[in-house]
Amino acid sequence: MIDYDVIVVGAGPAGSIAAKTAAERGLKVLLIEKRQEIGVPVRCAEGVSRNGLEQFVKPDKKWIASEIESAEIISPSGYRVELSAERAGNEVGYVLERKIFDRFLAKLASKAGAEVLTKTTAVDLKREDGFVKLKIRSMGEVEELKTRIVIGADGIESRIGKMAGIDTTLKPNEIDSCVQYLMTNIDFDERRTYFWIGKKYAPGGYIWLFPKGKDAANVGVGVMPSLAEKNAKWYLDRFVREKFPDGEILEVVVGGVPVKGAIETAVTDNVMLAGDAARHADPITGGGIINAMKAGYFAGITAFEAVKAGDYSKKFLQRYDERWKNDFGKNLVRNKKIQEKLLKLDDDVIDRLAQSLEGLPIEEMSVRRLALEVFKKHPRIFWDLKEFLK
Repeated sequence: MIDYDVIVVGAGPAGSIAAKTAAERGLKVLLIEKRQEIGVPVRCAEGVSRNGLEQFVKPDKKWIASEIESAEIISPSGYRVELSAERAGNEVGYVLERKIFDRFLAKLASKAGAEVLTKTTAVDLKREDGFVKLKIRSMGEVEELKTRIVIGADGIESRIGKMAGIDTTLKPNEIDSCVQYLMTNIDFDERRTYFWIGKKYAPGGYIWLFPKGKDAANVGVGVMPSLAEKNAKWYLDRFVREKFPDGEILEVVVGGVPVKGAIETAVTDNVMLAGDAARHADPITGGGIINAMKAGYFAGITAFEAVKAGDYSKKFLQRYDERWKNDFGKNLVRNKKIQEKLLKLDDDVIDRLAQSLEGLPIEEMSVRRLALEVFKKHPRIFWDLKEFLK
């Protein structure tokens, strides 16, 4: 006897959208989350694109901390490049209250018919007769559930991926170590996000400021451990001492972000991975919320089709790979190539690039548009990437 058509592991944006999508189509769905409280702890800067978010939900002031109109990129020597968010495709349009937002998405999944269990962990996965026996530990008790499909949306460490045998290995140059402070008593424009780039600030990454209303902001850093001489907290503390000496720290968040780019496959028999578990974060920005929601939707649709066809094989589930690769996967490939190029640039070159773009109105807040402007000014730097910038 089958307990569930689909079990989704992880109640972040990818998992909740996957559970909601599958449940809306009549599947029997279980969504499990290892933490006692969904949305806690927050693990990212909380920025999302406006048009990306609105594909899935109508923005609600309850979980929108700020609306962003522009972004500013600051080079090591202080040259500033301004991007506006006037066009669709912008990288940042809203800064979320993730604690509230994640719970909101989980509630949508529940309203669609999915069963939701917190403080529940997947501890073992075995395939038998074309189905999966998933052993879970819930409230201290262990039980085994039989399901047709498992969707692993369980983050960068993804136990589901490991148990299912999907290769999500990360090399030292494919992961950023991140630390973020929620700060008050600092000066910033509440309608603008800020990014400090260069090895001076964050080797292999950058420092960011995302407003959380008028009086607080997320200030964080991501560094590539293979390139950094110190840990991420050291770089952030030095920056805060220099830029915001009077700032007060209200909350600390730490974590890792995959910057691998597109993986070869996120599926195997009976299993699909979504979000950070499938390395769906952007290799340059580290942002992954919208990609995770898209992946969750594609996984939910594919799960429905698989149940309808009675086929849970890797070959059938590869239509999920095709969907995410044909959507945001192309951007992951392009941005990974751009990231690899950027990692080779020293701070003097970054300063020259920023100086040449300073004062130039760039009306689209996107990696592609920024790279295109650099290409126009300095074609030799990105010449081998010209096909990706069309």
